[in-house]
Amino acid sequence: MTETIEELLIRHESIRFKPYLCSAGRTTIGVGRNLSDKGITEEEATYLLRNDIDECLRDLANLVFKGQFYEFPKPIQMVLMDMRFQLGPAGFRKFKKMIQAFKDQNYSKAIEEMMDSNWYHQTRNRAEDLIEMVRGVI
Repeated sequence: MTETIEELLIRHESIRFKPYLCSAGRTTIGVGRNLSDKGITEEEATYLLRNDIDECLRDLANLVFKGQFYEFPKPIQMVLMDMRFQLGPAGFRKFKKMIQAFKDQNYSKAIEEMMDSNWYHQTRNRAEDLIEMVRGVI
C-alpha cells in the first residue's frame, strides 16, 4: 500500500476550503476539521493571521499603492493594513477618495473620507482609533 494517511483521509473526508456542515451537522473545514467542537489552536490562528497580513501587504504595496506604500510613515501603513484587513480587497477599494488622499499624502482629507463612510458609523471605535493614528502623523 503506497497511499499515505493524508491521502486516505482526503479521499474519505474530501478537502474543502470554506466552512460547511458535515453529515453530523457540525461546522467543518479543510479535511474534516470540526470547528464546532474542536475549533483551532492559538498557533493555527496566528498562522492564519500572518498569512492574511502578508496578503494585505502584497495587495497594498504592489497593487493599490504601487511601491509608494513603504514611503508612508509607519502609522499610516498600519492604518491602511488594518482597514484592508477588515474590509477585504473589494471593500477597501471602494474608498477611492481616501486612497487618493493617502497617495497625495493629504492626511486631513484622508480623515474626512474615512469619517464620511458607513464603515465609520458601523465600526466607530475602530475607526476613531485609526483616525487618531493618522492625526498623530499630521
